[in-house]
Amino acid sequence: MSPHPPLPNLVRVLNINSQFDVLVVGAGAAGLYTALCLPEHLQVGLITKETVSLSASDWAQGGIAAAIAPEDSAYLHIEDTLRAGAGLCDPQAVEFLAEHAKSCIQSLVNLGVAFDRHNNELALTLEAAHSRHRVLHAADTTGREVTTTLTAQVLRRPNIQVIQQALALSLWLEPESGKCQGISLFYQGKITWIRAGAVVLATGGGGQVFAQTTNPAVSTGDGVAIAWRAGAILRDLEFVQFHPTALTKRSADRFLISEAVRGEGAHLVDNEGRRFAFDYHPAGELAPRDVVSRAIFSHLQRTSSDLATAHVWLDMRPIPPDKIRYRFPNIVKVCQHWGIDVFSQLIPVAPAAHYWMGGILTDLMNQTNISGLYAVGETASTGVHGANRLASNSLLECIVFGAQMANLKSEVTKKKDIKESEFTLYPSEFILSQGEWNNEEAQLEALRQKLPRLVWESAGICRQQSSLEQAIATIESWQQDFAALKLSQFLLTLRPTQPASFTLPDVERQLRLWAETRNLLDVAYLILKSAAFRTESRGGHFRLDYPQTALDWQAHTLVQKNYWGKSAIISNSQF
Repeated sequence: MSPHPPLPNLVRVLNINSQFDVLVVGAGAAGLYTALCLPEHLQVGLITKETVSLSASDWAQGGIAAAIAPEDSAYLHIEDTLRAGAGLCDPQAVEFLAEHAKSCIQSLVNLGVAFDRHNNELALTLEAAHSRHRVLHAADTTGREVTTTLTAQVLRRPNIQVIQQALALSLWLEPESGKCQGISLFYQGKITWIRAGAVVLATGGGGQVFAQTTNPAVSTGDGVAIAWRAGAILRDLEFVQFHPTALTKRSADRFLISEAVRGEGAHLVDNEGRRFAFDYHPAGELAPRDVVSRAIFSHLQRTSSDLATAHVWLDMRPIPPDKIRYRFPNIVKVCQHWGIDVFSQLIPVAPAAHYWMGGILTDLMNQTNISGLYAVGETASTGVHGANRLASNSLLECIVFGAQMANLKSEVTKKKDIKESEFTLYPSEFILSQGEWNNEEAQLEALRQKLPRLVWESAGICRQQSSLEQAIATIESWQQDFAALKLSQFLLTLRPTQPASFTLPDVERQLRLWAETRNLLDVAYLILKSAAFRTESRGGHFRLDYPQTALDWQAHTLVQKNYWGKSAIISNSQF
């Protein structure tokens, strides 16, 4: 990876604008690229609850898929994507993704992304379920290379204001038309309302709702939860991809061991050293991710008494050492940190929640059913992933669909003049004693501990009706407990445009704890209800009580508010 010049100092903005042409919420690959692609005459606010360098995109190791090799084609990429998606891909969206991949890769190269090269040509590797070598990479830190480059470009754009350590709380809708006209934002210890001609949600996934996940701590499903509460249509929330090979060692983070490792020749073996994955699929460890994850889970069920700590082994020794050093330096480094020498030892691995195929329903222009509201990246359901995402299509989706925001019509971003009367509501102040807050904080912390374990046990790799229904009832009870908190009663009764301030110890950490807990409760409820609704197994959704794929379920799960419905049967010649 080529060294980058130091990023300009990121001074935290104290006085943010009260209105923008476009607000982009989230600063992973989707949010950064969207901000860059928006017309430069627009004033753009880029909001991130952490910093511009912390996102799931930054953690992406494997790469970005694109058919650029002479022996490859967009058609073959489309075929592979449709096959992985298990009948639920939108063929038009997949075609759009694959056919725009090459030009988007060139755009990244032009911006300065330093992909690995072989004899001066872009280097390509193979990943599971791809029929050709088509995955571009920057060693094993492709996501970091992409987001670092995009961040540097964003910070040079005078029309983009980066607002860091700010938390989007809710959408601001016009009462008469229902159009999205901005957001409420917790920033600098206060809640303010920011108007925008358009709002783009690019907040990533919700992996933190599961006890075992490769996602960073920021991945709490914020965009999906915020949009759902505002009435956006959501789709296919039951489909969660569990990455088969996360480092599984006591006290270690669930660090993802890239798919590309198996693509380069690493083997999955059990305690006897046997390549057991071939018992479950002819492609062995190069079968689609959901198949490999279930193979590991099933094998461990048969061979281990404690599934919470059980693991199989990843053997990288079949890969030449020089190639390991060149392609996977970060994996080597992280494993060394945890006392594992990948050149001579096996890596303990087990599945972990990795990617959410479902999300906010969008069209090819990223528009949702709410006028003025857009979604890009993992937050969105564009139709390209279907029931199971093809490896390395996620970064590509961020770039291809982020580029579509260049076509945002100027009339969409016209802001209404702010009337002073809109902001004449008296500001509200919330005061809680140290003792009262200690009690509420303990309740929130307890929910944050219990919730991911419950969802992992009931809606993890294998699911069934009885445990799903029990978990739904528990979540509903926890939602009532959450709503009864004094902080909840204050925040949930604020009227649109009503500002608020707080007298709380460490207010920023506490408000973030409250907001993320609320979003995780809603995301847990949405996933559990959707998983109970779909009475079949397909892609990233596997039911022990309905293990077969059903033709009458070759349809999308659609959710709006508290309505769960089913789309028309999808006609797909691949299936």
